Amino acid sequence: MSTNDCCRTTRFALSLGSVLAVVLSTTADLTRAADIDGRADTWRGYPRVHFKVAGQPAYVVKPKAEANGRPWVWRARFPDYHAEMDVALLGKGFHIAYVNVAGLFGSPKAMARGDALYKFLTEKHGFAKKPALEGVSRGGLFVYNWAARHPDKIACIYADTPVLDFKSWPGGKGNGRGHGPSWRQCIKAYGLTEDEAINYKYNPIDNLKPIADARVPLMHVVSENDVIVPPKENTHILVERYRKLGGKIEIITVQEGTAKSGGHHFTHPQPKRVVDFIVKHASVSGEKK
Repeated sequence: MSTNDCCRTTRFALSLGSVLAVVLSTTADLTRAADIDGRADTWRGYPRVHFKVAGQPAYVVKPKAEANGRPWVWRARFPDYHAEMDVALLGKGFHIAYVNVAGLFGSPKAMARGDALYKFLTEKHGFAKKPALEGVSRGGLFVYNWAARHPDKIACIYADTPVLDFKSWPGGKGNGRGHGPSWRQCIKAYGLTEDEAINYKYNPIDNLKPIADARVPLMHVVSENDVIVPPKENTHILVERYRKLGGKIEIITVQEGTAKSGGHHFTHPQPKRVVDFIVKHASVSGEKK
């Protein structure tokens, strides 16, 4: 065999090897991304499967045509509030995931449940390594605490009237109403006395540097007359501190939430802006399978 023939044969073998490696990798991804076993129902017209992780109820809502790379939104608490963005994202091929962290207020026990869900979805089912986190109200404690622990695993954070300091809510130690039973439940979840909780230095507003260093983009929506989770004690503090750390955050402001909710609830003014933000930062690929 001539030298040229030998070189051509070698190049062909290397090329064939590369193709086989891609095929084997794709097959592994498809196997890992097999359907999750569990109880099936529907949510807003999309298939949903219920299962347990770390002994806790969880679910995934599946798009009818999933986007490449399995991008997903991880909703913390109140998954049916302002759900129009999640419905739109399902239509764009995103999955929506949820695990029960009720009554834990972003405490270490909640973090352990979050770790279990993340590992289950990414390692066993091929979900994207960087989800979009959505924190509604007290869900803000969960998403920001989890993000501070795992800043390299977050595509972006979207928060809706989020609690970012438990002294504000449920503590009611500032200008907000607070909620006594929830405050007692909160400090119990953290294993703190009331004095220790008041002096606690690891609320989301105190622990932004890891997230800013990872350049995680943020977006919040708040109402300025919210007396349940006052933005001046939560989002406004975070905005100032995050920007000083070099982080980027967009704010959607509603001047008045409903009187019945103490300003905490309102019709979302810009759902498309939220959808565009999440698609921009959490998409793995623009094409669907």
